[in-house]
Amino acid sequence: MATYTIFQDGDTVDSIDRVFTSAWSGNTNDLATLGFFSSSVQYVTTTSTSSGAFYMEIYNKDPEANTDEEAQFSIAYGNKIGSGSLDFSSGAGAEGYSAAKSIYTQYRNLVFGGDETQNFSFNGYTPDDIYVININRARYKNALRLNNFNLQLSGSTKSLELTSDSVTTSGSANAIRAGVGREFNLVSGSNGERVGSSNTYVTDSGSYGYIYPDAGFIILNADALDATAADNGIALNTTTTSNNNGKNPIKLQNALTLGDSFILDAQEDIASKFYFCRVKNQEFNYTTNDSFTLNDGTLSFDSMIDNPQTYITTVGLYNDNQDLLAVAKLSQPLPKDFTKEALIKIKLDY
Repeated sequence: MATYTIFQDGDTVDSIDRVFTSAWSGNTNDLATLGFFSSSVQYVTTTSTSSGAFYMEIYNKDPEANTDEEAQFSIAYGNKIGSGSLDFSSGAGAEGYSAAKSIYTQYRNLVFGGDETQNFSFNGYTPDDIYVININRARYKNALRLNNFNLQLSGSTKSLELTSDSVTTSGSANAIRAGVGREFNLVSGSNGERVGSSNTYVTDSGSYGYIYPDAGFIILNADALDATAADNGIALNTTTTSNNNGKNPIKLQNALTLGDSFILDAQEDIASKFYFCRVKNQEFNYTTNDSFTLNDGTLSFDSMIDNPQTYITTVGLYNDNQDLLAVAKLSQPLPKDFTKEALIKIKLDY
């Protein structure tokens, strides 16, 4: 039978170990080395409710030529008045109700906690439309690591090297949003450091966007990307015509391909609980094996009477109902008698 000892205050300690790995499949540091592939099966835009009208999935391999491709992130285009995609209905009063408006509303609700009076504003500039890069949940685990986040977007004559301003601001977020956590600015630079002091925005078009590391997505200012190279944009040429199949996610995919660099790490928080099992000299000196006692309770072996010798091999963790929840095995048997005490530390990861 088991011998139970109740844990006291100070016998347990909680701990969190933070581990960083490359976010992309195969522990790849830069997704550009694999490529930015889309699927003709998923990215279908023929109707207003096709999957491609809402987002484009980006894979590490060409889905048309492989069967083991994995989704890395998705690209979505949002417009607060619904332009740039087909309207859901052609009836009177249905103008502007489209996938683009749904995307804008979805992320506005996420960031601003359902406050529909809020709109995305970049350095005081409020555009009609945004691009969203949403990292696959399995890729970023608990959060995105910002200090080595690097994203390069290119147009025909201009390239942008974008990062967060997490190092420049010493880890202070631009804001804490109730629905998605920390918000950092997306700025020109690398590895979390802004280059200079005046290149966080595009002339007359606001900043490049925001990154939300705890929720795993990036909001890009479409007007800033559409600006000319002279104004620090890449001339992305977003389609903003109403009731129009603009296929805007393809334009950002092309900018990613031309930019040829997307470096991102995932942050995983491994929670652990340490249990300190204290074995005092008067405890656990007799085996709990029933074969060592007779029917009347006396010991089967006389040598155990005055000088018992046992070996601790296993520790079980039980709940208050004495249900076994976990078992810890010692690497080798631990000798125990009245002259010995022991402290066994058990680590439980979850």
